[in-house]
Amino acid sequence: MGFDLQYLSAALKAGRQYSYLPFSLHIFDSVASTNQTLWNLLNQGAKPGCVVIATQQTSGRGQWGRQWISAAGGLYVSVAINPKIAATDSYQLTLASAWGIASQLRNCGVNVGIKWPNDLVLNDRKLGGILTETKVNQEKITQAVIGVGINWANPVPETGINLESWQVSQPTKPISCLEMLTSKVLLGIESGIECLFEEGVNILLTHYLDLLTNMGDRIQINDLAGTIVGVTPQGNLRVNVEAYNTKQVISPEIYIEPGTISLGYQKSSV
Repeated sequence: MGFDLQYLSAALKAGRQYSYLPFSLHIFDSVASTNQTLWNLLNQGAKPGCVVIATQQTSGRGQWGRQWISAAGGLYVSVAINPKIAATDSYQLTLASAWGIASQLRNCGVNVGIKWPNDLVLNDRKLGGILTETKVNQEKITQAVIGVGINWANPVPETGINLESWQVSQPTKPISCLEMLTSKVLLGIESGIECLFEEGVNILLTHYLDLLTNMGDRIQINDLAGTIVGVTPQGNLRVNVEAYNTKQVISPEIYIEPGTISLGYQKSSV
């Protein structure tokens, strides 16, 4: 695929604020799944900071066992980390990665937001997604793989968008090449994880909610109407539900686990 490893390495070195992950880069034209390829490398002795990069997946995985369509021309990357956090807090790794990547892209001029729980959005359409997988021992996460798919120049469905087509309509081209995009994704994951572990989940959540496109949205849950007011440290959606009784309107808060409902996308002709 002509991926310029030297350019990527230089971009990573130039952009690094942290050194939490000692990046070890493994680049492939095509793999079944970058997450699975990385797990295989970890089983062979690879260390945290190991990275698998591909521009095509033949058996990509999405959240909750869904297939992730991973056509040639996209960016598919997985990073190994050693988080040592409670298994119940595993979703914090996804929240951290989503915020970190969105922040890196926004700093370049790509106005990316986050759609709960794990999508990166641009112009209200899906730009990418994150899949975190973990291994657990005694209720602690011992290993984690964070997988990210970003639409670069690959075909996308009506509800999706790729960066190259978006950049055509911009006065400048914020992301000049695939290697630059890759560096922003890796630096974003690192900065998000650094924020989580050094500043704590409450600070991270504040940053995440700043970029959450669903804040204030009204949604329907069964027969109830509610308003999205935030996200819990475990990644659950916080919704104020309007419950009526004879004397007054009360607004109890409920929590919705990732995967329980889909907030969906509007189809667009843009």
